[in-house]
Amino acid sequence: MLGPSIRRKARQFGTLVRRSAMTPRTGVTRKPVLAARGELGVTFIGHSSFFLQLGGQKLLIDPNFARWIFVLKRLRRPGLRLRDLPPIDAVLVTHAHFDHLHRPSLRAIARLTRWTSGKRPTIVVPRHLHDLVSDLGYGQIVELEWWEAVQFGGVEVTHVPARHWGARIVRDMHRGYGGYVVREKGKSLYHAGDTAYFNGFREIGERLHPEVALLPIGAYHPAAYRAVHASPEDAVQAFVDLRARWMVPMHYGTFRLSHEPVDEPVQRLKVEARRRRIEKKICVLEEGVTKFFR
Repeated sequence: MLGPSIRRKARQFGTLVRRSAMTPRTGVTRKPVLAARGELGVTFIGHSSFFLQLGGQKLLIDPNFARWIFVLKRLRRPGLRLRDLPPIDAVLVTHAHFDHLHRPSLRAIARLTRWTSGKRPTIVVPRHLHDLVSDLGYGQIVELEWWEAVQFGGVEVTHVPARHWGARIVRDMHRGYGGYVVREKGKSLYHAGDTAYFNGFREIGERLHPEVALLPIGAYHPAAYRAVHASPEDAVQAFVDLRARWMVPMHYGTFRLSHEPVDEPVQRLKVEARRRRIEKKICVLEEGVTKFFR
């Protein structure tokens, strides 16, 4: 017999599924704008997915083009189409959760890059994720521990800590997780992956000095979820700790993963940014629109 806690969680999940299914899918898909050499171009695809251009390298972070994740409907269309992407040099995956490591998207990216350029991209993952991506068509699989780095041309990618967990399913808790800092000639960007607020943001800022911080702001209700996810207020404090110049919010509005209203995370982010007098440093990106940070 199921206990009351399991029954309660099952009811809560059923509510998420019903609300997702009843919500119309919105959003516009665009073609990517390519950066000139020396520019840092950031295109929000949706959820935690970004197309990044830096130092002549074209990178994807946590690419997910799925219309559904199992029974959870995608509420916002991807900002870019897979077929409109240029050949990709490397894909960075922050952890094994299904909304971040989406195997069909990863396979399609590898296949399209091979067709258009004749080359296979590299994929960078945390430790113990090799088996989840080894059959997807990538030319090289790089596994990193926290604070380890890999180079792509003149671009350095460093894997950094987070406060989350990395299991693909229930029992494979050995898998790694974290974020990435990408740097090239004074330009730098931090993608936090999934994370709660923790004191590691200050260390990341002190060691790697990211200019642009992509920080998660959704999936924080009920309150227990903040053990592994940041609220909008947590994300603002993380941004302050990092001492970055710009903050771009992510991990909200695309999939209904928790019980706060879909529009609430950005609203609360703006309120907190105004309270802290940093509202001009917050860049809420529309899906598919490329922002150039110079």
